Amino acid sequence: MPTDPDTGYDPSLGRKFIFVTGGVMSGLGKGITAASTGRLLSNAGFDVTAVKIDPYLNVDAGTMNPYEHGEVYVLKDGGEVDLDLGNYERFLGTDMTSDHNVTTGKTYQHVIQKERAGDYLGKTVQIIPHITDDIKRRIREAAEGSDVCLVEVGGTVGDIEGMPYLEALRQFAHEEEDEDILFTHVTLVPYAQSGEQKTKPTQHSVKELRSIGLQPDVLVGRCEDELDPEVKEKIALFCDVPTEAVFSNPDVEDVYHVPLVVEDEGLDEYVMDRLELSDEALPKAERSTRWRELVTREREKELDIALVGKYGLEDAYMSIHESLKHAGIDTRTEVNALWVDADEMNAEHEERLEQADGIVVPGGFGSRGTEGKIEAVRYAREHDVPFLGLCLGFQMAVVEHARNVVGLTDAHSTEIDEETPHPVIDLLPEQYETEEMGGTMRLGAHTTSIDSGTLANEVYGAESCTERHRHRYEVNPEYIDQLESDGLVFSGRADNRMEILERDDHPFFFGTQYHPEFRSRPDRASPPFVAFVEAALEEREAEQTDEVTA
Repeated sequence: MPTDPDTGYDPSLGRKFIFVTGGVMSGLGKGITAASTGRLLSNAGFDVTAVKIDPYLNVDAGTMNPYEHGEVYVLKDGGEVDLDLGNYERFLGTDMTSDHNVTTGKTYQHVIQKERAGDYLGKTVQIIPHITDDIKRRIREAAEGSDVCLVEVGGTVGDIEGMPYLEALRQFAHEEEDEDILFTHVTLVPYAQSGEQKTKPTQHSVKELRSIGLQPDVLVGRCEDELDPEVKEKIALFCDVPTEAVFSNPDVEDVYHVPLVVEDEGLDEYVMDRLELSDEALPKAERSTRWRELVTREREKELDIALVGKYGLEDAYMSIHESLKHAGIDTRTEVNALWVDADEMNAEHEERLEQADGIVVPGGFGSRGTEGKIEAVRYAREHDVPFLGLCLGFQMAVVEHARNVVGLTDAHSTEIDEETPHPVIDLLPEQYETEEMGGTMRLGAHTTSIDSGTLANEVYGAESCTERHRHRYEVNPEYIDQLESDGLVFSGRADNRMEILERDDHPFFFGTQYHPEFRSRPDRASPPFVAFVEAALEEREAEQTDEVTA
């Protein structure tokens, strides 16, 4: 049978697909469950990729509020996507593209454009088959070149927005061989006041799924603790799955331990047996143990790092939290992030700055919280506290230097203050020629040239680096000569764009216009984060030595 041009179906490819759905409530950890499954399959020698389906009408996540949706994660090709793609990159150790994020807006836009172009030859364009065919095509194209493709369906079974996707998956399963498809359903198993683990929410969720025509092959129960054996048996009986297909995913202190937990449960072995992959898998003795060694590595030291932001939601800065954790793994350090509200720099938050061993000022858009970030930069500069500024944090470091060191009163970014007398951060001349606002954004992976003999050169161990960007405004070239004075140096550039700044009069003061956190991995910590943590450790040890001497 030839490849179907509408759905991308090619029976000769023999790829395996694991579809992950969620029930009862959102935010259960479908993505971490899927990513953990993928990590274990990767350890067994398989090439694994992932697709995240987001049922919202946005074409991508670029315009979504981080406070409501979490951080906007940026891929190497410039795709602005859901933060779960970041989890997949970190767990699987691969680089995704925007094709691995399927949204309703993206799908409907493509189908409508084809209809407008006359591609459907006068047919009535409908959800079935046109939308569902496009969904299937996208999944299959994203899976090309891999052995196993994980497909996470965002939202909860029963949501009206997700219905076309579940119908597409029903058709998908009908088209593929039984041994090439596996459905995993993640549900909540809550405790009653009596302390009993309750299965009714799971039963109703699976009933809803089966009413659509989908029968789960694997059930994963999210609970505070492991599922009791009799609870597993009850779920198996009422949901029509084997008892050995019911797995626990209890709460853990660190999401990187989830692969270890589900491995102990035997989830990977069951999945490989069900997909007829066991014969192709590496013998257990030959499988990679690198992940387990990294995430269980003993932490010998401890640091408190102030994270100065305006979104009071940890998911809004997920990649930064994870990058600090990765640097902690690399340096065997427990890194504690202290939240500092940049929009409300009261006594409590000032105290957190004072007790911190290092200060991170992250990215963001809009004016809210910028003065608090500038004050945090000033505190780090004046008190020799190790500092890492990212994107907007980099820009606020420029503004702080311009105001308080160079003496350019009221200097600012024109993004924040269009009437500033000193626009040290501004759009570049060529950006004004672009009519569409989105066209002025600098997105995705770009290369930065690094000056030899600088801190940046030492941090990267090279004279160039490639990192991911997501910003619009730049350091104004007209002010560079004035700004590069009294300690500030732009040590990394991309043509007329300033990419890295540092201070030669400070123990560790480092800012990047790009987002190094998007390329950080547990087994490949981001160089700026590692250098920042090492500097914080050195300063802390020096302070402790001084205290003992005194």
